[in-house]
Amino acid sequence: MTKEEIITSLPYSKPFLFVDEIIHIDENGVEGSYIFDEHLDFYKGHFKDHPVTPGVILTEAMAQIGVVCLGIYLLNNEFTKNSVIALTSSEIDFFKPVYPNEKVRVVSEKMYFRFGKLKCQVKMLNEVGQTVCQGTIAGIIKV
Repeated sequence: MTKEEIITSLPYSKPFLFVDEIIHIDENGVEGSYIFDEHLDFYKGHFKDHPVTPGVILTEAMAQIGVVCLGIYLLNNEFTKNSVIALTSSEIDFFKPVYPNEKVRVVSEKMYFRFGKLKCQVKMLNEVGQTVCQGTIAGIIKV
Protein backbone atom coordinates (compact mmCIF):
# COMPACT_ATOMS: atom_id res chain seq x y z
CA MET A 1 0.00 0.00 0.00
CA THR A 2 1.28 3.47 -0.84
CA LYS A 3 1.28 6.36 1.61
CA GLU A 4 -1.52 8.03 -0.36
CA GLU A 5 -3.64 4.83 -0.36
CA ILE A 6 -3.29 4.63 3.41
CA ILE A 7 -4.56 8.20 3.86
CA THR A 8 -7.43 7.53 1.43
CA SER A 9 -8.34 4.39 3.42
CA LEU A 10 -8.71 6.28 6.70
CA PRO A 11 -12.29 6.18 8.00
CA TYR A 12 -12.29 9.95 8.62
CA SER A 13 -13.05 13.05 6.60
CA LYS A 14 -12.67 16.77 7.16
CA PRO A 15 -13.13 18.33 9.64
CA PHE A 16 -12.11 15.23 11.63
CA LEU A 17 -9.21 14.08 9.46
CA PHE A 18 -5.91 15.01 11.14
CA VAL A 19 -3.44 13.54 8.63
CA ASP A 20 -1.96 15.65 5.83
CA GLU A 21 1.09 13.56 4.96
CA ILE A 22 2.81 10.30 5.78
CA ILE A 23 6.52 11.04 5.72
CA HIS A 24 7.76 7.50 6.42
CA ILE A 25 6.15 4.17 7.25
CA ASP A 26 7.43 0.64 7.74
CA GLU A 27 6.61 -2.41 9.90
CA ASN A 28 8.13 -0.75 12.99
CA GLY A 29 6.54 2.69 12.90
CA VAL A 30 5.24 5.73 11.10
CA GLU A 31 5.96 9.43 10.83
CA GLY A 32 3.41 11.91 9.53
CA SER A 33 2.35 15.53 9.73
CA TYR A 34 -0.69 17.76 10.03
CA ILE A 35 -1.33 21.52 9.95
CA PHE A 36 -4.06 22.72 12.32
CA ASP A 37 -6.02 25.11 10.11
CA GLU A 38 -7.10 28.26 11.93
CA HIS A 39 -10.66 27.81 10.62
CA LEU A 40 -11.30 24.54 12.48
CA ASP A 41 -14.52 24.99 14.44
CA PHE A 42 -13.17 24.15 17.90
CA TYR A 43 -10.89 27.22 17.84
CA LYS A 44 -13.99 29.44 18.12
CA GLY A 45 -14.60 28.39 21.71
CA HIS A 46 -11.43 26.86 23.12
CA PHE A 47 -9.88 29.83 24.93
CA LYS A 48 -11.73 32.56 23.03
CA ASP A 49 -9.50 35.35 21.76
CA HIS A 50 -6.42 33.13 22.38
CA PRO A 51 -7.22 29.80 20.69
CA VAL A 52 -5.25 26.68 21.57
CA THR A 53 -5.70 23.18 20.16
CA PRO A 54 -7.48 20.97 22.72
CA GLY A 55 -5.48 18.05 24.13
CA VAL A 56 -8.14 15.59 23.04
CA ILE A 57 -7.63 16.76 19.43
CA LEU A 58 -3.84 16.41 19.76
CA THR A 59 -4.42 12.87 21.06
CA GLU A 60 -6.71 12.14 18.11
CA ALA A 61 -4.12 13.38 15.62
CA MET A 62 -1.49 11.17 17.26
CA ALA A 63 -3.87 8.20 17.17
CA GLN A 64 -4.82 8.74 13.50
CA ILE A 65 -1.21 8.99 12.33
CA GLY A 66 0.53 6.84 14.93
CA VAL A 67 -1.88 3.94 15.29
CA VAL A 68 -4.53 3.91 12.55
CA CYS A 69 -2.20 4.67 9.60
CA LEU A 70 0.32 2.15 10.91
CA GLY A 71 -2.42 -0.44 11.48
CA ILE A 72 -3.71 -0.05 7.92
CA TYR A 73 -0.16 -0.46 6.64
CA LEU A 74 0.44 -3.58 8.75
CA LEU A 75 -2.86 -5.14 7.64
CA ASN A 76 -2.10 -4.22 4.03
CA ASN A 77 -5.00 -5.30 1.81
CA GLU A 78 -6.95 -6.95 4.66
CA PHE A 79 -8.20 -3.51 5.78
CA THR A 80 -11.53 -2.60 4.12
CA LYS A 81 -14.30 -0.06 4.55
CA ASN A 82 -16.05 -2.61 6.79
CA SER A 83 -13.10 -2.85 9.18
CA VAL A 84 -13.73 -1.50 12.68
CA ILE A 85 -11.26 0.70 14.57
CA ALA A 86 -11.54 1.49 18.28
CA LEU A 87 -9.25 3.24 20.73
CA THR A 88 -8.55 0.98 23.70
CA SER A 89 -6.18 3.09 25.80
CA SER A 90 -4.08 6.22 25.84
CA GLU A 91 -1.72 7.76 28.32
CA ILE A 92 -0.45 11.12 27.09
CA ASP A 93 1.64 13.80 28.77
CA PHE A 94 1.30 17.35 27.40
CA PHE A 95 4.20 19.82 27.43
CA LYS A 96 3.55 22.66 24.96
CA PRO A 97 0.50 24.26 23.33
CA VAL A 98 -0.33 23.95 19.63
CA TYR A 99 -1.78 27.09 18.06
CA PRO A 100 -3.88 27.62 14.91
CA ASN A 101 -1.91 27.19 11.65
CA GLU A 102 0.84 25.27 13.44
CA LYS A 103 2.31 22.23 11.70
CA VAL A 104 3.04 19.20 13.87
CA ARG A 105 4.92 16.00 13.18
CA VAL A 106 3.90 12.70 14.77
CA VAL A 107 6.45 9.92 15.27
CA SER A 108 5.18 6.51 16.33
CA GLU A 109 7.06 3.33 17.21
CA LYS A 110 5.23 0.01 17.34
CA MET A 111 5.41 -1.67 20.73
CA TYR A 112 3.36 -4.69 19.64
CA PHE A 113 0.69 -5.79 17.18
CA ARG A 114 -1.12 -9.02 17.99
CA PHE A 115 -4.68 -10.31 17.94
CA GLY A 116 -5.74 -7.12 16.17
CA LYS A 117 -4.44 -4.85 18.95
CA LEU A 118 -1.76 -2.31 18.08
CA LYS A 119 0.08 -0.44 20.84
CA CYS A 120 2.54 2.35 20.04
CA GLN A 121 4.84 4.83 21.71
CA VAL A 122 3.83 8.12 20.10
CA LYS A 123 5.35 11.61 20.17
CA MET A 124 4.18 14.90 18.64
CA LEU A 125 6.75 17.56 17.74
CA ASN A 126 6.21 21.20 16.77
CA GLU A 127 7.88 22.91 13.81
CA VAL A 128 11.07 23.63 15.77
CA GLY A 129 11.38 20.02 16.92
CA GLN A 130 10.17 20.49 20.50
CA THR A 131 8.06 17.72 22.04
CA VAL A 132 4.46 18.91 22.34
CA CYS A 133 3.12 15.71 23.87
CA GLN A 134 4.02 12.03 24.10
CA GLY A 135 2.81 8.75 25.48
CA THR A 136 1.28 5.43 24.53
CA ILE A 137 -1.81 4.79 22.45
CA ALA A 138 -3.44 1.44 21.74
CA GLY A 139 -6.30 0.45 19.51
CA ILE A 140 -8.11 -2.54 18.07
CA ILE A 141 -8.58 -3.05 14.36
CA LYS A 142 -11.07 -5.76 13.36
CA VAL A 143 -11.07 -6.74 9.72
